[in-house]
Amino acid sequence: MTAPALRTRFTDLVGIEYPIVQTGMGWVSGPRLTAATAEAGGLGILASATMTYPELEAAIAKTKSLTGKPFGVNLRADATDAGERIDLLIREKVKVASFALAPKAELIAKLKDHGIVVIPSIGAAKHAVKVASWGADAVIVQGGEGGGHTGGVATSLLLPSVIDALGGPDGQTSIPVVAAGGFFDGRGLVAALAYGAEGVAMGTRFLLTSDSAVPESVKQEYLQRGLADTVVSTKVDGMPHRVLRTELVNALESGSKVRALAAAARNANEFKQLTGMKWTTMLRDGRTMRKSGERTWQQIIMAGNTPMLLKAGLVDGNTDAGVLASGQVVGMIEDLPSCAELIESIMSQAHARLGSLRALTAAP
Repeated sequence: MTAPALRTRFTDLVGIEYPIVQTGMGWVSGPRLTAATAEAGGLGILASATMTYPELEAAIAKTKSLTGKPFGVNLRADATDAGERIDLLIREKVKVASFALAPKAELIAKLKDHGIVVIPSIGAAKHAVKVASWGADAVIVQGGEGGGHTGGVATSLLLPSVIDALGGPDGQTSIPVVAAGGFFDGRGLVAALAYGAEGVAMGTRFLLTSDSAVPESVKQEYLQRGLADTVVSTKVDGMPHRVLRTELVNALESGSKVRALAAAARNANEFKQLTGMKWTTMLRDGRTMRKSGERTWQQIIMAGNTPMLLKAGLVDGNTDAGVLASGQVVGMIEDLPSCAELIESIMSQAHARLGSLRALTAAP
């Protein structure tokens, strides 16, 4: 890498050269992509939610064989074996534990006691304040432009609201903030820094690299899409989920309850066969979800097999029947660089933009 390093509190915290994070994307963020990001000077994060415990153990070992630089693992705090997975991270001396659902204070304390940096992802200022009070070391803030499960507030508004909520008397946030949702180049990184963030996190941009294990045919499907080709659907799994429009998503969004329920039931059956889960287990879990929220049975069935739907698209290459999580930024991406080429390009552009901004403030 020839681009100069860019030092922030976040880069110091996790021990990387550049304030760029590759997010933990299910079925996408495996050892090859994570290690390639780390080797290029950013923070790569393994996605463990779609891995069994033995698969995660093997993935960590493989990543360590490919890079000696820091990397992270994304965990589900509500997973039944979360405790075992955290013990694995501690044993293997993984640098970062990231979370989509915020871990409790005692879990954060355990990780920090063993030198692991804890970085939850949040979607509201009040959540950032809460996890900071629990001891989180940094937060990733994803605006509505981001792919996968997302909120309804744009990054340009959510990010400053979080930074203001975490503001300290010295003008700095109490913990580093990393911005996500709509980032893909050096201009975005500089914009995030201008808001007060200390790094950016990207998912779709890293999915569309040569180091990503997503099938080439699927990558080409993404590259052909425009800014308007994603949709935030609540009919995939009951939660706002930004995805590319596919045959399945269009069926769910069409309003045809018969077509949507048929699609949901068909995919639930495939998921059952893939995992060995029994119908009685799915129904029992479904009844619990119905009591605790307002999801329909269709949404419950889809929630139970969303990982399988993502696998169909991102691993098996079935773009008609699968779900393809994507940020709006897909419409701005036209190439498939390596992680090293991507980060070099982002940092070169960022330094050029920073130079231009300094020139604006220089004395005449």
